[in-house]
Amino acid sequence: MATPLLPNSRTEADGSAVIRVLSYNIRSMRDDTDALARVIAACAPDLVLVQEAPRFFRWRKKLARLAAASGQVVLTGGATAAGPAILCSLRATVERTEDVLLPLTPGLHRRGFATAVVRFGGIRLGVISCHLSLHDDERHEQGGMLLDRLAGMGLEHVVAGGDLNERPDGRTFGRLAAALQDCRTTTPWGGEFTSTPADPHQRIDAVFATKGIEVLGCGVPHGHPGVTETDLRAATDHLPVLAALRIPA
Repeated sequence: MATPLLPNSRTEADGSAVIRVLSYNIRSMRDDTDALARVIAACAPDLVLVQEAPRFFRWRKKLARLAAASGQVVLTGGATAAGPAILCSLRATVERTEDVLLPLTPGLHRRGFATAVVRFGGIRLGVISCHLSLHDDERHEQGGMLLDRLAGMGLEHVVAGGDLNERPDGRTFGRLAAALQDCRTTTPWGGEFTSTPADPHQRIDAVFATKGIEVLGCGVPHGHPGVTETDLRAATDHLPVLAALRIPA
């Protein structure tokens, strides 16, 4: 059966905004960057929550090149957030950004959050991109820090997404899903599993939203117009998660 189409981005007559949010681990752009740009462009997102953005030599230029090739602009993040980044379409108006480095556990990889507040028309939206630890205890602490950061934004509507390095039955995934909507569970669409492209068998990437946001559909964009399986396998070592959301006025 064909995958149903997700709603297009638009502003409704009541002032609400329909947006598309894409979460994508791009493995430092070490794979087929042309395929990566084609996947992002075909999804036509308003926001791209990136994990494993380039962090070293000429990282700003590499991320800017990807944004331009996929119809986006760089909003924040990259090396300054230890990997997470946010891209956006020109539909978004940026109010503020902040890159947050999390406490470093000796011997483990540095983690961080890329955060922003954007507007779509008269609607203000908080945005967080994250990539949580491979280690259970540290990951659980980072999940709490993510919820604290979300609450500290002082906004009614926030979207967060990223590579959780954990399946939905894990305690950190469950902690986030108890406080927020796990958009895939709320309104399933497309595919479920995000790892790996060659053998999808686990869901470790997700988009979350505060509970006043209406989830119109969320999942891996298999069968979405312009997204080919060849490109999905070539672009990086994760599959993306695409969500269509209605943000109330």
